[in-house]
Amino acid sequence: MNYPQQKPRGFFRRLFSGLGSVITFSRNLVMNTIFILFLIILLVAIGSSAPKPLPEKFALQIAPNGILVDQRSYMDTASLLLKDENEESETLVRDVVDAINHAADDKRIDSIVLELGGLDGGGITKMSEIGQALQAFKAKEKNIIAVSDNYTQDQYFLASFADEIYLHKMGEVQLTGFGRYITYYKTALEKLGVNMHVFRSGKYKDYVEPYLRDNMSDESREHNAQWLNALWSQYTSAIETQRKLPTGSLNTLINNLDTKLAEVKGDSAQLALNEKLVDKLVSRSEIDELLVEKFGKNEEDNYYNAVGVHAYLAEAKLHKFPKAQQVGLIVASGTIQDGFHPEGSIGSENFVDILRSVQEDDSIKALVIRVDSGGGSAFASEIIRAEIEAIRKKKIPIFISMGSVAASGGYWLATAGDEIWASPTTITGSIGVFGAFPTLENSLPKIGLNTDGISTTELGGAPSIDRPLAPKMNSVIQSGVDHTYQNFIKLVADARKKEVAEIHEVAQGHVWTGAKAKELGLVDNLGTLNDVIAAAATKAALDNYSVKLITQKLSPKEELIRKLVGEDAKGFIPKSLLKPLVDLQNVQQELSPLLKPLMALQKMTDPQGIYASCLECVSP
Repeated sequence: MNYPQQKPRGFFRRLFSGLGSVITFSRNLVMNTIFILFLIILLVAIGSSAPKPLPEKFALQIAPNGILVDQRSYMDTASLLLKDENEESETLVRDVVDAINHAADDKRIDSIVLELGGLDGGGITKMSEIGQALQAFKAKEKNIIAVSDNYTQDQYFLASFADEIYLHKMGEVQLTGFGRYITYYKTALEKLGVNMHVFRSGKYKDYVEPYLRDNMSDESREHNAQWLNALWSQYTSAIETQRKLPTGSLNTLINNLDTKLAEVKGDSAQLALNEKLVDKLVSRSEIDELLVEKFGKNEEDNYYNAVGVHAYLAEAKLHKFPKAQQVGLIVASGTIQDGFHPEGSIGSENFVDILRSVQEDDSIKALVIRVDSGGGSAFASEIIRAEIEAIRKKKIPIFISMGSVAASGGYWLATAGDEIWASPTTITGSIGVFGAFPTLENSLPKIGLNTDGISTTELGGAPSIDRPLAPKMNSVIQSGVDHTYQNFIKLVADARKKEVAEIHEVAQGHVWTGAKAKELGLVDNLGTLNDVIAAAATKAALDNYSVKLITQKLSPKEELIRKLVGEDAKGFIPKSLLKPLVDLQNVQQELSPLLKPLMALQKMTDPQGIYASCLECVSP
C-alpha cells in the first residue's frame, strides 16, 4: 500500500515549532529548578527546626478557627504555601475530638482551655461531637476553662461544656435563637423577563420555591418550623443542663432581652453574669494573669504554658502505628457532582476511585462513610450508591455516619450502607427530586437579541435558554423527574425494608432531624462518628484495630509539598518572598462573594439536569 508522502514543513513553521520547543523546555527547566530549590529550603528549615519535646505539665489549648468541618476544602499548592496558621478558615472536627480523647488519658494534662474567639460556626451537630468528648474529659476529673471577649451563639454552646466561663468586662453572650430566611426571586425574574421552568416530585421539596414565589409556602413553613424548633430545643436543653439553669430560662432571656438589658443599663456583660451564663468578668490582662498563675508561663512567648491541637496531635502520631486490621474511614462532604472534583465537593468519579481502593486493601475489615452533604446530582448519587453496594458484596460491613446534613442525594447514597447512624440534630430526609432551568425568550429581545430557525422535529434543539420551552419537552422533563423520584423512594423502601407507599408518606422532600428520622425508621441508631466506628469494628469482630482515613490520591509532587508545608511545618518561608502571591490571593477572596452565584450554577452538573438536593440544607 502506498502512503502519501508528508510535505516538508516550511521554514517559518520549523522556526516557530523550534522556538516553541525551546520555550517549553526553558519553562519546565525553570519551574523544576524552583521546585527543587523550594524543597531544599524547606528540608533545611525543617531539619534545623525539629519539634521540641512537650513540657512535663501543660494545658491543652483548643482554639478552633473558621468553620468546623468533617473534611477540609481542597487547597491548591500555592494557597497552601500562603496559608497563615492564625487565619485558618476551617477546623477539622476529628482533629479536635482526637486531641481531647487523647488528652483525657494523658497524665501531663489536667486542663483544657477553650479559646473560642476565632470560631465562626459549624452547626450544633459538629459542636455536640466535640461536646461529648469534652464531657468524657471532665469525667476523668479534669478541668475545662472557656475564655473569650465575646461569645456568639455557636461559641457559647461549646463554652457551656466548660467548668468555668470567663467573659471580657465589655463583652456579651449573643443569644438570638435559630432562624431561616430566604430571598425570593419571582417578581424580580418577571421584571427581567426570565421564565423559570421547574419540575419537582414532593410537595415539601422547596429547593426551587425562591424562583416560583415571593414568600414561603405553607408546606415549607411547616416542615422548616419542625426541624428548626427541634434543633433549638436541643440547643437550649443542652446549655440549661450544663449550666444548671431552669428549664426555659434561655427563651425567657431572649424574649425579654430589651427589658433585662435596660435593668442593667445596657451592660451586656453584667447581664450575662446575672443570668449565670458566665462565671466571671475579666479584662484581657486579668485572664492572662489567671492562666499563667494556673498553668505557669511559657518563657518563649510570655504566654501561659499550653500546647495547641496540631502540635499535640503531631507528637501523638509519632507513637501511633497502624494495626494489621483497620476500619476504613471515607468522608463524603459537599455537593454531589458528576465527574472529578476536588475535596470539599463529592465528585462521583473521585469517590468511585476511593471506594475501589478499599476493595483492593485487604487490611480494611470494615468501612465507615461519613456523609455531610445536602445532595446534588441524582445521577452522581446513584453512581456512588451502586459502588458502595458493590463493596458490601465482599462482606465488608459498611456503616454510614451522618454529620450535620445527610439529606436528599446525601441520603440516597446512604441507603447502600448496612446501618445508618445519625446525630439527634442531623438534618436528613429531603427525599425528593427536582429539575430547573431558566429561559430568556422574553428578556433577550429587550436588548435586541432574537432567535429564529427550523427543526426536523417538535423537540429539535430543545431545551434552549434563548427559546420558549416546547410544551412536549415540559412533559418529557417532568416524566424524568417523576421517574427518578419513584426510583429514589423504591431504593429507600428496599434498604429500610418498608413498603414504597410507607416511604412516600415520609418523603416528598420533607426534612427531618436525626432523632425524628430514627422514629420514622429512616436511620438505625443515633451516635457520633466515633460511636459508628466502634459499632462497625464490633460488627467485623475487631478487638484490636486502627482507623485508616482514605482520601483522594495526590501526585507524588503534591503529596510531598503537602507533607512539607503541613500543620507541623509552617513558617519556614519568609513572607516577604510570597507577598505578590498573597496580594493575588486577597483579590481572589474579595471577588469570591460576587462569584458565588456562578459557583452554585457550576455545581449543577447532572447529565439529565435532575437533582436530589436540599436548599441551604444546613444545621444551625
